Amino acid sequence: MSRKAKETSKPADPAPRGPGGQLPPPPSALPARVRALAPSLTRSAQAVAHAVASDPAGCARLTVTALAQRTGTSEATVVRTARLLGYAGYRDLRLALAALAALATRPESRPESGPESVAEAGAAPAPAAAPAPAPAPAGTADIAVDDPLADVVAKLAHAEAQALTDTAAGLDLTQLAAAVTALATARRVDVYGFGACAPVGQDLAQKLLRIGLLAHAPSDPQLAVTGAVQLGPGDVALALTPSGAPDDDDVIEPLRTASARGATTIALTTRPDSPVTRHADLVLTTPAARETALRPAALSGRTGQLLVTDCLYVGVAQRTYERAAPALAATREALAHRPHRPHPSRTRRPDTQEPA
Repeated sequence: MSRKAKETSKPADPAPRGPGGQLPPPPSALPARVRALAPSLTRSAQAVAHAVASDPAGCARLTVTALAQRTGTSEATVVRTARLLGYAGYRDLRLALAALAALATRPESRPESGPESVAEAGAAPAPAAAPAPAPAPAGTADIAVDDPLADVVAKLAHAEAQALTDTAAGLDLTQLAAAVTALATARRVDVYGFGACAPVGQDLAQKLLRIGLLAHAPSDPQLAVTGAVQLGPGDVALALTPSGAPDDDDVIEPLRTASARGATTIALTTRPDSPVTRHADLVLTTPAARETALRPAALSGRTGQLLVTDCLYVGVAQRTYERAAPALAATREALAHRPHRPHPSRTRRPDTQEPA
């Protein structure tokens, strides 16, 4: 099936969409979106992003020219930043800022007058908001070379919690649901992830395999392309990449090949406008991790990736429960009867045994 045929077969969506065809993030997710993308933005784009996140009410009243003047940038930078944040243009960003400002001024509870509870008024009570992560220890999540181990634990825990919160806030549930549907009905699933992404890809493939899906995570880029050639309509290819940069051919090439063969393609990346998304039917994003001296961005970004892949796995298991439950039981039984064999590295050779 051609790319054009696949695109025209999808139902029309009248809602305005941002770059990559994704729905714009909800207003409440804008601060998390800024935190996620800030490390990968230029300085001028960072100035615009931080301005709208810190003062949504004030910026919502500004024209594109006025915001450019306020941030010392240009109108083109303001529009480009709006698109990087997931909006079709500055007009849509202003609407989101106004909605975000309205949320901030909304009272947390009803006044004493009138119904004592929402339930009494005939409406279901709103779910409680998730607690925000605790402030970063010592004012920063960066780990210094001479930090005590207790500070290292506290800072890493804060960074992981913030990554999970930001990933959940910025996740496009429409795209996620479509990805779950594609995986649940797939004849075969290939997962492309190399380098720091390899463990995440292998983890997802193993989980899908245990619930009855034919899933593979090739360990070599050439094997990935070879496998992609065998895919077709009804199959799914999923690429994991921290940035989706133009030079990330290890995942772009097999995804491009799978797309050309008619498979449904999914990209999990930090930027919805990255080159890998040009070959993806569905795009899921995670926050861009910040590079530090002791923690490369590729390693830091795995937290968000694991949350998204776990959501995919659980969603597929729910959708295919009648098949997944017996498959899980069968794998548990098979592994339970398997004799334990110690890893070769933990087994001493006879010639190294100490004399009795």
